[in-house]
Amino acid sequence: MEQNPASSAFTRCLPLSSLSNTQGLKRVLGPGSLVALGVGATIGAGLFSLTGIAAAENAGPAVVISFIIAAIACGFAGLCYSELASMIPVAGSAYTYAYVTLGELMAWIIGWDLVLEYAVGAATVAVSWSRYTVSLLGTWGIGLPPQLTASPFETVHLADGSVAHGLINLPAVVIICAVSAILIRGISQSAMVNAVIVTIKVLVIVAFIGFGISYINPANYHPFIPPNDGTFGHYGFSGVMRAAGTIFFAYVGFDAVSTTAQEAKNPARDMPIGILGSLLVCTLAYVCFAFVMTGLVNYRDMLGDAAPVATAINHTPYPWLQLAIKIGIICGFTSVLMGLLLGQSRVFFAMSRDGLLPRMFSITHPRFQTPWVCNIFFMVLTSLFSAFLPISELGHMTSIGTLLAFVLVCIGVFVLRRKAPAHPRAFRVPGGDIVPVLGVLSCGSMMIFLDGLTWLRLVIWLAIGMGIYLFYGRRHSKLAQS
Repeated sequence: MEQNPASSAFTRCLPLSSLSNTQGLKRVLGPGSLVALGVGATIGAGLFSLTGIAAAENAGPAVVISFIIAAIACGFAGLCYSELASMIPVAGSAYTYAYVTLGELMAWIIGWDLVLEYAVGAATVAVSWSRYTVSLLGTWGIGLPPQLTASPFETVHLADGSVAHGLINLPAVVIICAVSAILIRGISQSAMVNAVIVTIKVLVIVAFIGFGISYINPANYHPFIPPNDGTFGHYGFSGVMRAAGTIFFAYVGFDAVSTTAQEAKNPARDMPIGILGSLLVCTLAYVCFAFVMTGLVNYRDMLGDAAPVATAINHTPYPWLQLAIKIGIICGFTSVLMGLLLGQSRVFFAMSRDGLLPRMFSITHPRFQTPWVCNIFFMVLTSLFSAFLPISELGHMTSIGTLLAFVLVCIGVFVLRRKAPAHPRAFRVPGGDIVPVLGVLSCGSMMIFLDGLTWLRLVIWLAIGMGIYLFYGRRHSKLAQS
């Protein structure tokens, strides 16, 4: 049953019949291709940077358990993504899913939330890129002023042995501006380049595990779950759960599999294999990776380290391996950064196209045919985040934004089954409403265990967005005008 789009400024939904038909898409993807797609889109900055921070601040060596908990929640959310992608013929946009299922207000909230996820996620990657680049340059004898490679909230060690606060993370700003300029020009990555970068990422993980496992110090695993120090979220069970929420960022990207439901040969069979298969591969890699990392370096020594892999690999006697892994990680970070900066501009572009944001954000460049205003806007916003905020805070903000998006997608499945039960679904989540409910509970529980300051930032961000919607989007919505 389709709602009247003008029924309410808050509850009007985008009719399913208004969405473009995608029957012309070729069904060419099998389960193997879908697993490869998920692995390539998932492995990124979260693993190489946030693993050490989550271990140092929250879970200790038990961060391996946190990875498993986060993977289970991702599995529930991924299945829900698959059902929505199979019945809503749009390329997997959670913003559009919410517009169809939950109404314009929730669509705005999730779109605004995705902007936070992408922008802060890109800033997190940029800070990690900066740290690994500084570490790589150091191996070549090239040094940068420490104050220009850290945020004002971080301390840096000066050449004379003294400690001072950072001023600005300049390398992070430089890489964001460089990637944004590339995106404005519309230079897209070829399938071959993407395949090479994915291969590099996987080889980095395999090499780190294979060579590092021989140099593990068993003493670093004791205690495996450090006892809680009296503060909620600092070790113990609450620390393991908070770490799961923090490193949830490491799984961002797996939902790319769900966007290809219209191109899978047999969606009912291949979609769960693609999603759960890629999650299983990534989880095994993540658990082994975290196990080796916390065995090479004591978790206490990784506090505030945005380049923990470089620190850990320095405990091995292979100089060539140290160099190769740092270069591989930097290449991987660059591709992830490009994807996040691209994604956030496209979400803003879609919201502007629907009339919820000013028209200038949906204007394309006359020569390059790219949303250049969006690119410049987010280049400035993301640069400010990466320049002046520490990576631990950025990681928490990214994770809570992602978790909120997943909760709303799971709710969307529940709602649409009642609103349009007869609408064709190439894939239906098994077990009735059990999986959507478990998705809401698991993702919601990890949100609860994140710290209060992270929640405060999310509330402030959503409050700003609500003000924009009430004073602009609600009146200019194209759905309302229709």
